[in-house]
Amino acid sequence: MANEWQRRSEEVPVEDKKKISTEGIKEILGIYRFMLPYKWSFVLGLIFLTCSVSTGMSFFRMFGDLTDILNGKQTQLDEILKPIQAFFGGIKSLNALAILFAGVILLQSIFSFGRVYFFAQVSERTMADIRKHVYQKLIAMPIPFFENRRVGELISRLSSDITQLQDVLSVTIAEFFRQSLTFLVGVVYLFILSAKLALFMLATFPVLIVATMFFGRFIRKISKKAQDEQAAASVIVEETLHSIQIVKAFTNEIREVFRYNTALQNGVNASLKAGTFRAVFTSFVMFALLGGIILVLWYGGNEVEKGNLNMGELITFIFFTLLIGFSVGGLGDIYSQLQKTIGASERVKEILAEKTEFDLNTDIANVPTLEGEIRFENVKFTYPTRPDIQVLKGISLQAKKGEKIGLVGHSGAGKSTISQLLQRFYLHSEGEIWVDGKQIDAYNLPVLRKNIGVVPQEVILFGGTIRENIGYGKLNASDSEILDAAKRANALEFIQSFPEGLDTIVGERGVKLSGGQRQRIAIARAILKNPAILILDEATSSLDSESESLVQAALNELMKDRTTIIIAHRLSTIRNADNIYVLDAGKIVESGKHDDLIAVENGIYSNLVRLQFELSKTL
Repeated sequence: MANEWQRRSEEVPVEDKKKISTEGIKEILGIYRFMLPYKWSFVLGLIFLTCSVSTGMSFFRMFGDLTDILNGKQTQLDEILKPIQAFFGGIKSLNALAILFAGVILLQSIFSFGRVYFFAQVSERTMADIRKHVYQKLIAMPIPFFENRRVGELISRLSSDITQLQDVLSVTIAEFFRQSLTFLVGVVYLFILSAKLALFMLATFPVLIVATMFFGRFIRKISKKAQDEQAAASVIVEETLHSIQIVKAFTNEIREVFRYNTALQNGVNASLKAGTFRAVFTSFVMFALLGGIILVLWYGGNEVEKGNLNMGELITFIFFTLLIGFSVGGLGDIYSQLQKTIGASERVKEILAEKTEFDLNTDIANVPTLEGEIRFENVKFTYPTRPDIQVLKGISLQAKKGEKIGLVGHSGAGKSTISQLLQRFYLHSEGEIWVDGKQIDAYNLPVLRKNIGVVPQEVILFGGTIRENIGYGKLNASDSEILDAAKRANALEFIQSFPEGLDTIVGERGVKLSGGQRQRIAIARAILKNPAILILDEATSSLDSESESLVQAALNELMKDRTTIIIAHRLSTIRNADNIYVLDAGKIVESGKHDDLIAVENGIYSNLVRLQFELSKTL
């Protein structure tokens, strides 16, 4: 299973634009299944869109009749204008037409509102559902998945990719229907009006379509490069701000400014190049459209002189030609947008298709409390990202309920790996791991992890308040429970020294607190969780002597009546352990109590103790 997570998590470069094909359309439709609960709002949006297009085209249709009315000619609208004239006391046809224009504009406004409103309802609710599902997938993914993905990439799934899908749903689809309907209705009407003139007009469109495809290819390519350069500049900002202390410690502010300015300038250059192509393309489109209009005027003028067409029909024809021309140009933009959407939908579907560790809908409200007996039998393990290196080579150890065992050894010996396997962050390759006489794989994952508490060396706090960070161990904890946990962790004194007390903001990753304070907050959090099994992973190794004594006292309180695994470099923290396992290169080479191990001549443990003692004397 671990190898499967590794294989599915490998990054595959995906271009932002994909070729539109049957498979590509299926990708988009696969994502937009989330739209089904709001299908009737979508249908209403399409109805309002159709009505909006119809009233818009009728508006331009009436311009031709306005010309004929001004010339004193009969028009096809005379029958519609008569009731208006009668209602307003026999007003002139021109005034009646103006009232009709006002009515059409009012209807157009109503239909436009309905179109935008219903499509907004669909797009916002659908995208919220997609974001929920993607986030639920991400939060429930196993650790190997995150080891093979960049955080920025995953955030991009929730932000830019889903925004891309939203743009298509809220704007592109509506525009596609609008432009297609405008093109089809406009062409049909022009053929009814004058088949010869319609054919003459359509003969100019292939040039525009070919030019759109030709320029569009270059514009998309350069625009993609500009986006990449802008993304590169954003990465520099993210990296620099995350490592601001290192930047300042090495006084490399000028270097980082230079890096950012260079990346920014590259983005500007690419954007200007893309802008140049767009300017040329826009100029060509305007030239082609206006040139086509002039040709239509020339040809249509001849038809008017011959009596095959009147002036009002020619004006209507020109307006409809413009509408059709802009709709063709709009369809080209829609094609480009759909290309990007296929790429975005693939990336989102990739996340949705991933296998999670467990179902988030699992009821974890009433988790049974475990006894805490642990047993490893001949456990072997290889990290998915390093399949050629076996980290554990047949580990066997045990801890009875309430016992404290220590894991010591050089860096890379496999100590932390044992704790990760116990929490099922990874799946062991061979051997068996038992908890309370039951194989670890048989446990519901939330049940197992709810019974395990961890105090790591590098404490990660959320950027909220102290109350929120301690309460993370028990989400429904009362203030009295939080204060009691803080007191038992030797944290209450420094918490009460802050003006805001429990409501003190700790800053991103707890940056406003000292190392010892962060450690005691983590211990209070673990006390509140009240786990059956406790893992202390180098919990005091980075602290000064004063902080260590306070933290150690808090840890002693935390370890009461719990099965505890202590991973330590400072051997003083495990002197009183019930059993100590010494690891070397993935194997247990020594085990026993402190006094027994220290008596082993030239043993690894005794040498480590002697080395630390000599080091402390020199200090």
